[in-house]
Amino acid sequence: MINQTESGEPTFLSHLVELRDRLLKVVLCVLLIFLCTASFANQIYAYLAEPLLEHLPKNSSMIAIDVASPFFTPFKLAFVVAVFAAIPFILYQFWAFVAPGLYQHERKMVLPLLIASTFLFYAGAAFAYFLVFPLVFAYLTAAAPIGVTVMTDISTYLDFVLALFFAFGVSFEIPIFTIVLVWAGIITPQSLSEKRPYVIVGVFVVAMFLTPPDALSQTLLAIPMWMLFEVGLLFSRLFERKIEND
Repeated sequence: MINQTESGEPTFLSHLVELRDRLLKVVLCVLLIFLCTASFANQIYAYLAEPLLEHLPKNSSMIAIDVASPFFTPFKLAFVVAVFAAIPFILYQFWAFVAPGLYQHERKMVLPLLIASTFLFYAGAAFAYFLVFPLVFAYLTAAAPIGVTVMTDISTYLDFVLALFFAFGVSFEIPIFTIVLVWAGIITPQSLSEKRPYVIVGVFVVAMFLTPPDALSQTLLAIPMWMLFEVGLLFSRLFERKIEND
């Protein structure tokens, strides 16, 4: 066979073919979900806009500056939702691709990490929508100077909230990053514990760059990041003991 050596082991070409097939499956999955979400694009956008609309002044509303924004912006959101919804399938394809090259004990650790990372990403997005958005938008709309009517462009609003979703989703992956660093032998739980003061300062600095320029949203991101670091540090000790026992 062209794609295997005489010993029956897969060749580089066979890996490329498998990678192509799995990427095609991912694209097809996203497109199929997008066909479903596109039908409800306006409703999805209305749901996403609720945290801001609830805090807009009376006789104020969102606006569309560009002519095509009312059409393209909801569809852009529908596509992003399709990608978010396909994350479990995307991670499964990644797992199926790399699993054959892993040792048995590595497989036992990678699969739970993939599942946990998916859950944490969704948890970060949910935390942003249900807790952070109401507080941030209440603060920002109330901070408008006298004589200024808050009327946000729908496209700008979408970019803003997607950036926050991504920031909180990635930030909630801190326990996974911590465990992987310990698992790879790059750092030890003891050294991480000793660097805790620097980590606390670091999460506030990172939150400053990932969130809007207000202290409230920065604090709402920095404190969970710190707590998640502590969770990752705790579980990394368990993983270290498990590795030593293996």
